[in-house]
Amino acid sequence: MNSKWMLLTKKADFAGIGKELDIDPVVVRVMRNRGLKTAEQMRSFLALDTEDGITDIMHDPMLLPDMDKAVLILAGKVKDKKHIRVVGDYDVDGVTASYILVKSLKQMGAKVSYAIPDRMTDGYGINTDMVESAYEDGVDTLLTCDNGIAAFEAMELAKGYGMACIVTDHHEVPFDDLGGDKEYKLPPADAIVDPKRMDSIYPYKEICGAMVAYKLVLALNEHLIGDGENEDLILDKENTDELLTMAGLATVCDMMELMDENRAVVKKALKLMDNTSNTGLKALIRVCGIDKEPMNTYKLGFVIGPCINSTGRLENASLSLKLLLEENYEEATKAAVRLKNLNDSRKAMTEDGIRLAMDHVEKNGLYDDKVIVVYLPGLHESLAGIVAGRIKEKFYKPTLVFTDSEDGIKGSGRSVEGYDMYEELNRYKSMYIKFGGHKMAAGLTVKRAFFDDFKAKIVSDCTLTDDDLTEKIYIDAAMPFSYVSERLIHDMYKLEPFGLGNARPLFAQKNVCLRSARILGKNGSTCKIFASVLPDGWSQDSGGDLSGLPQYELILFKDAEGLLKAIEDKYGSEAKTGLIKSGSDRNTMGPGINIMAEVTYCPDINEYNGNRSIQYVIKNYHI
Repeated sequence: MNSKWMLLTKKADFAGIGKELDIDPVVVRVMRNRGLKTAEQMRSFLALDTEDGITDIMHDPMLLPDMDKAVLILAGKVKDKKHIRVVGDYDVDGVTASYILVKSLKQMGAKVSYAIPDRMTDGYGINTDMVESAYEDGVDTLLTCDNGIAAFEAMELAKGYGMACIVTDHHEVPFDDLGGDKEYKLPPADAIVDPKRMDSIYPYKEICGAMVAYKLVLALNEHLIGDGENEDLILDKENTDELLTMAGLATVCDMMELMDENRAVVKKALKLMDNTSNTGLKALIRVCGIDKEPMNTYKLGFVIGPCINSTGRLENASLSLKLLLEENYEEATKAAVRLKNLNDSRKAMTEDGIRLAMDHVEKNGLYDDKVIVVYLPGLHESLAGIVAGRIKEKFYKPTLVFTDSEDGIKGSGRSVEGYDMYEELNRYKSMYIKFGGHKMAAGLTVKRAFFDDFKAKIVSDCTLTDDDLTEKIYIDAAMPFSYVSERLIHDMYKLEPFGLGNARPLFAQKNVCLRSARILGKNGSTCKIFASVLPDGWSQDSGGDLSGLPQYELILFKDAEGLLKAIEDKYGSEAKTGLIKSGSDRNTMGPGINIMAEVTYCPDINEYNGNRSIQYVIKNYHI
């Protein structure tokens, strides 16, 4: 995969603002690179360590389109004990959004049930079969979350049965392309709460489905407080904090940008989660063995999230929702163990699927296409999105992975910067049975008869250039290893949580001389390196002495094999072997060869057996 390293060069009075905010000027530079321009904006960004700072950045729920309608409808249904059915989705966002609505409506005294579509038999979102089932159960009101914006048939049927319909969603509004003009279409619901609507005045549109559900609950709660008829219907702070925790979990797992109110919610959720009042979540955290250290975004996105997702992939996501709703700790622990076991099975199946997909791409030369389309009939359809993501990461190209399903050929896609996958795929929607998504990801089922034509068109019609297909690595500063201090690292921690839109600060160092290396980890995928930085013009031939140069501890996770191959390709197998052998003597250079590199890195503190040291985590390298 090609990449281009790009140094961000936005200007500001870094030293002056740093002095005003009592923070390292490099951290000011990072905040400027994230789009913050003034000292006041940066002060607000840093103020999320306080309750007031979080409150100040949260937007009024009533600014969401149709929120007033949704609140009035639900308030009446709650008071009249009408049967409300929440219809969610089978991923973390859909499950937590369902939890937020079901739990809060029950606490408000509503008659409420829920339904989550089965990935294999129902597909994504509410459908006509689910509407029929709701009608047979005497449901008065359908309330969707994380889906519904494209549910035209289902909403038409529900309205025909006389049901009230409220859609809460965050996905793109479907449209017809009329010769370059877009005609947006909304389903025939009584209220459609979606920040992506064209008439939305909501200040920040990049929120997840669980955040939309959370906003609805807050607005409904405020309405009931103002109504003053029944205080038993009102949620207290502990209740709303628990709901916020779920919204923060979904925000990370649904890969929303961690800016604006998303960052505020995630920051607070991480603090709350260490002592969560949710019995099911507490059990899952303990079962996964991540209860000893403070919660962070990695644990949310790569440990807890996949366990919740696994039920929707291999069984039914209602198992995850039941876990979150469970109040008995012993029962919650049993359910949590089941989720972890399902996720372990899913991981093994995923690795097999990735190997098959990579072999298919290599054997068929699909890496030469601007859009990679993989068809693996035997792949479990729930794994298509994960596999697509891994292929996209390796080749940095928009990728769609398809497999067989009962009603057609079903697939998931993952995109790259500069390729709006929803808009590009929308051009061929006459070939689809189902379709939905957003800029960076999509899900679709293609009619079997049109699949070959679809594959040809999606590749041939792509207008991406070679530059578009070169991954851009954005570097915050060319910062020498020697500048890094514990104070700087702790100042950088104030920018957390890191994630999409608020990436961990990335720096670059040239003239890195690799002096010794050790391979670590069960699979030998981690490489610890001791290195020095050579002054410009330094050479071993001119008598330079390495022993007088400072040594720095570098670590590379997950790509030891790639690094060693790059070294072997440039310097030969003897140099590679010598580097590893030199692990016992950091003052030697192996077989007398300077192995030089340029690296991008994230500095961090490494604590082991009571010892603390600065560690430079390598993210990219040029040998």
